[in-house]
Amino acid sequence: MNNEWWQKGTVYQIYPRSFYDTNGDGIGDIRGIIEKLDYLAKLGVDLLWLTPMYVSPQRDNGYDIADYFNIDPQYGTMADFDELLEKAHQRGLKIMIDMVVNHTSYQHHWFQEALKGKDNPYRDYYIWKDPAADGGPPNNWLSKFSGSAWELDEASGQYYLHLYEVGMPDLNWENPKLQEEIYNMMAWWGEKGIDGFRLDVINNISKNPDFPNDSLATAQDDGRKFYVDGPHVHEYLHQMNRHVFDKYDLVTVGEMSSTTPEQCIKYTNPEREELSMAFNFHHMKVDYPGGKKWASAKFQLTDLKRVMTEWQLKMAAGGGWNALFWTNHDQPRALARFANDTVYREQSAKLLAIILFGLQGTTFIYQGEEIAMTDANFTDISQYDDAESRNAYAHLLADGVTAADALQILREKSRENARIPMQWDDTPHHGFTSGEPWLAPIHEDNWTVDKALANPDSIFYTYQHLIALRRKHAIFANGDFRLLDAESEVIYDYAREWQNEALVVVGNFSEKEMTWHVPEQYQNKDCAILVSNYGRETLENQVTLQPYEALMLHLK
Repeated sequence: MNNEWWQKGTVYQIYPRSFYDTNGDGIGDIRGIIEKLDYLAKLGVDLLWLTPMYVSPQRDNGYDIADYFNIDPQYGTMADFDELLEKAHQRGLKIMIDMVVNHTSYQHHWFQEALKGKDNPYRDYYIWKDPAADGGPPNNWLSKFSGSAWELDEASGQYYLHLYEVGMPDLNWENPKLQEEIYNMMAWWGEKGIDGFRLDVINNISKNPDFPNDSLATAQDDGRKFYVDGPHVHEYLHQMNRHVFDKYDLVTVGEMSSTTPEQCIKYTNPEREELSMAFNFHHMKVDYPGGKKWASAKFQLTDLKRVMTEWQLKMAAGGGWNALFWTNHDQPRALARFANDTVYREQSAKLLAIILFGLQGTTFIYQGEEIAMTDANFTDISQYDDAESRNAYAHLLADGVTAADALQILREKSRENARIPMQWDDTPHHGFTSGEPWLAPIHEDNWTVDKALANPDSIFYTYQHLIALRRKHAIFANGDFRLLDAESEVIYDYAREWQNEALVVVGNFSEKEMTWHVPEQYQNKDCAILVSNYGRETLENQVTLQPYEALMLHLK
């Protein structure tokens, strides 16, 4: 098979605000990314995904875009971005920008015009409804940021829809003029020379036109069934592909909210001409008791394996393509969540990398994963900048949860965990800034880029090796997936098979030594240990796996 480059490649996600600050204002900037391009090239990644840097009031850290065509001054200028694009391309690095077209900021010109009245031509760029019979919101849908998904505009007496933060009104994709504006804007970035788009909550852009009430019977009955994978979403994405993606040869990844494998096959099967690949978050919900995010819970490995196996098998069978990740800007870091971020921190970081990189799909690394950064572990609500986390804390207290328990839940589940600044060196603030960082305190530990680069056995070089392996061996992109042991609560092992070769990947998700047997069909074959997080060089048919030990085997 002649795979696309991005099917063999690896994406590195940069959260610019927390990556590297060059002007001392405590906020990472574009020039900081430029200065670290050689570091990223050394890691070996193919594509840099940059979270939003557009003009924004920052009510949701830039995902509330007020101007699609300009860089927010806190990050730099468009000239800085153009230089970043040029210098990245010189190093063989491609640039993917984050694009939000489900909603805008309330400060966007379109919404400010829409507020002027029902007759304004921009009014129909957003979703407005009259109050319900009782004068309340048009329906009972809930916002992802807590509370009603509707906000009353007192001047007109109508409500506008905001599935997310109240300052982020949803766009009306039923309006052809809005569609044309969006496609033209995206084409403008295509002309600039970007290499791809990551599309925020893209499967929510088409709503059920009847806007019915939901039952509210469970945490999932919050209205999402009436806007997730909505009636025209595939039509809109096909149009987007035709107008923009195909024309500029862009790689695209859609963030898919509460979706199914069947839908993601439609989004990513190349014959349908929609998207290149899709994020799903089902494996991120294995520690959501009863589907409830804001609750303290531990995951079961059997649940994690079941979910990931379902997506591996179904997406492959339907010709879809997965985007593989453990952590991003909206998730706590995976180390404590799925492994051990204390005694076995290095082993755990390598284990998670090995397990992920053996799967079928495009691999994503979130900044800091390559040096085993850990969660923020904030101890007071005042340390949180994130609106979602602060809202959740207030709702937990209102529901009778103690402050101590609410903070523990945030330490486990808040997306702020992944947003603390990058740890470059041992100077103040780990070299992130010469000023005061926008989010503090920064960890006072010694896990830094400098130390990782100086240690040939560090997690950095494990990622570097895995990235190179995926590019070298076709089996990573093409191999069939087979889960080996579905029942074990401590061993995660699977095989990938293609032509006359196989990959076998195994990880011990426990602090105890565990016995593992090489599956019989792979015994007595020519076996090479591609990756070992304990430096294992030889292999018997029966292996005593050390705590959080992981192996990737290549058999012919």
